[in-house]
Amino acid sequence: MKGICELCHRENLELTIHHLTPKEEGGTRLPTANLCKGCHKHIHALYTNQELAFRLSTISLLQDDEQIKKYIKWIQKQPSSRFITSKKSNDKKRKQGKK
Repeated sequence: MKGICELCHRENLELTIHHLTPKEEGGTRLPTANLCKGCHKHIHALYTNQELAFRLSTISLLQDDEQIKKYIKWIQKQPSSRFITSKKSNDKKRKQGKK
């Protein structure tokens, strides 16, 4: 499905469904957002499912987060045809290593 990303507001993009509260944290039937693949991948590269569920479970909370603000500012300058990649953040690697 093509449309406008709810996070970065770029247009004519292939959209994915992002569970604002991850399914693993009980969000199966909770609200979702239509995000471009770049934004969706970047969110999951930065944050654990627990962080998303308890701290960043709405579009406005995501948009207010400092790391996401920087990313949105950058991605809005990118053409919709550009393939965006994301790497897992060191902070997320450390948090996942503590399990």
